[in-house]
Amino acid sequence: MKRIKPTHPGIILLKEFLEPMGISQYRLAKDINVPVKRINTIVKGKSAISPDTALRLSAFFTMSEDFWINMQANYDALCAQIAFAKTIQKEVRPWAGLSFAISCMPNRVS
Repeated sequence: MKRIKPTHPGIILLKEFLEPMGISQYRLAKDINVPVKRINTIVKGKSAISPDTALRLSAFFTMSEDFWINMQANYDALCAQIAFAKTIQKEVRPWAGLSFAISCMPNRVS
């Protein structure tokens, strides 16, 4: 089964924010005080949105920094899963005591 490639957060930045709002990469870079090249490499999918950039984008668009940070983290996790899932499945043995540990946990009362 063929997997769909995850969408890089930079594509979301470009297609869902910059283009619809009529904001150039240059204008964004100047307004958030980062090099234009940083924004360009992000929207081309060549570099990640760093925590610093995520905070700056959040302040610029007046939204939660979690949006940008989580989008980048989810993208990275999906890419890692695609790249390493088979290897990890072959190489990692789940801890045998896990089912015992769970069965020993006290029952929670709601």
